[in-house]
Amino acid sequence: MAALVIAEHDNAHLKGATLNTVTAAAACGGEVHVLVAGENAAGVAQAAAQVAGVAKVLHADGPALAHGLAENLAAQVVALAGGYTHILFPATAGGKNVAPRVAALLDVAQISDATKVVAPDTFERPIYAGNAIATVQSTDAVKVVTVRTTGFDAAAAGGGSAAVQSVAAVPDGGGTAYLGAEIAKLDRPELTAAKVIVSGGRALGSSEKFTEVLTPLADKLGAALGASRAAVDAGYAPNDWQVGQTGKIVAPQLYIACGISGAIQHLAGMKDSKVIVAINKDPEAPIFAVADYGLEADLFAAVPELVAKL
Repeated sequence: MAALVIAEHDNAHLKGATLNTVTAAAACGGEVHVLVAGENAAGVAQAAAQVAGVAKVLHADGPALAHGLAENLAAQVVALAGGYTHILFPATAGGKNVAPRVAALLDVAQISDATKVVAPDTFERPIYAGNAIATVQSTDAVKVVTVRTTGFDAAAAGGGSAAVQSVAAVPDGGGTAYLGAEIAKLDRPELTAAKVIVSGGRALGSSEKFTEVLTPLADKLGAALGASRAAVDAGYAPNDWQVGQTGKIVAPQLYIACGISGAIQHLAGMKDSKVIVAINKDPEAPIFAVADYGLEADLFAAVPELVAKL
């Protein structure tokens, strides 16, 4: 029995989500192997070999894999699938793009957003916006699983000494072509990897107030900025800041929710945070039910006062 983790990377750096997925793979039993598929990604393969708990790294290097096109990456995974009982992807945008294709090509069911490995064939996953946990058992010979990274601790990035084995890269399938990408330059931590997040809701009233009130607090804490769907829909914050069921799932050490009422969809994206602080003038706001610390106050007065105290 062996599990194959599909590494997420940019051909230069191994993404943190891979480390959480390695932990999930180890819980499935047997050896953990990691596939690094890309172009000129030897450095990533070496980084994956250092991850604690990894027994082998498979390195597929070729131009068809340069940009992580789902069709080509899925073909690469399927070409290697014969030796594995489990194939695991991080439940990120990239993983969710490739995993269903792999499951379809292997004619097996996909287990989505696994948060716990109960047994090698049994997994837990959240349903109904995280209000219920389903236990799913699979009898498929190969389990294709996407892993909700907030459900598993990250494996240590160092201390391992896995062998790196080169494998043949698949040719370009020809169905799709990479045309280009517009990469957002972040001067803050990436939302899903941030240890501290300051989030704002519709109560901020405008994009100007969103920036004016929350940015100083985020600067003081070295935090990423997040937003509720209501704030994003109102145009107060960009779409990639959205936290929630239809946004990003986060679990930072500290989550500060300012003017967020706490709709079910938002709570589904942040309730696994280690410490939750809520600032809201509505004492009936649902966010207080999950908050470790709640401040019933006007955020326009409370947040600047907090910044002044830091």
